[in-house]
Amino acid sequence: MSLFEARKVTKRFGGLTAVNAVDFNVQQGEIVGLIGPNGAGKTTFFNVISGFMKPDEGDVRFLGDSIVGHKPSDICKRGMTRTFQIVKPFPEMTVTDNILVGAFNHHRDAATANKKAREVMELVGLGAQAEKLGRELTVAGRKRVELAKALATEPKLMLLDEVMAGLTPSEVTGMIEVLGRVREAGVTMVIVEHVMQVIMNLSDRIYVLHHGEAIAEGSPKSITSDPRVMEAYLGESFVAEPGGEHAS
Repeated sequence: MSLFEARKVTKRFGGLTAVNAVDFNVQQGEIVGLIGPNGAGKTTFFNVISGFMKPDEGDVRFLGDSIVGHKPSDICKRGMTRTFQIVKPFPEMTVTDNILVGAFNHHRDAATANKKAREVMELVGLGAQAEKLGRELTVAGRKRVELAKALATEPKLMLLDEVMAGLTPSEVTGMIEVLGRVREAGVTMVIVEHVMQVIMNLSDRIYVLHHGEAIAEGSPKSITSDPRVMEAYLGESFVAEPGGEHAS
């Protein structure tokens, strides 16, 4: 049984079909990449599978059960959470208190929640910034807080929406190291990303969306040599460089 599975997921907005009959599955322990050119339907698909939108057709299953129609908060309590591309930590709260928001998902006891927050801060490299306010953080710091908040909910599956966006090449390298530690901690991940260094270094498998359809799925090596993928990316830089310019 797959940890997560989307079956023929379709989402329409009026006459526009943003996601068309997409099949997608994730096995326990995998890192699965999701890529595609601008307008491919990646964000809409992420919103559907995380419960922020309801599919018009198809099913979304987590741990063997359908989660269609469930609230994102309920899905989070079941063990699936997501990050957002635009990160907005609570500006007047410390890093610790920001992360506690996630920790209270499972722990109502303050001491236990604080312990979880501290563990997560160390995992993502924020220990030295525990008392900094959200508004004082750099882009890289805010990205790590977003990741830490999600991790503090103790997910089995985490959906990451462009955690590298806006980072410098050295910050991208640092975030790759963080995600490697997250994987070692036993968290399965799905990553939407345009920094190909990230996708190639971290993913076991990659799905490619184009015009709302999944046109390819396979290992990083097979994906980069697939003629359908090359055609979808025609005219775009598809080089594995940190911080390269790629359409979203």
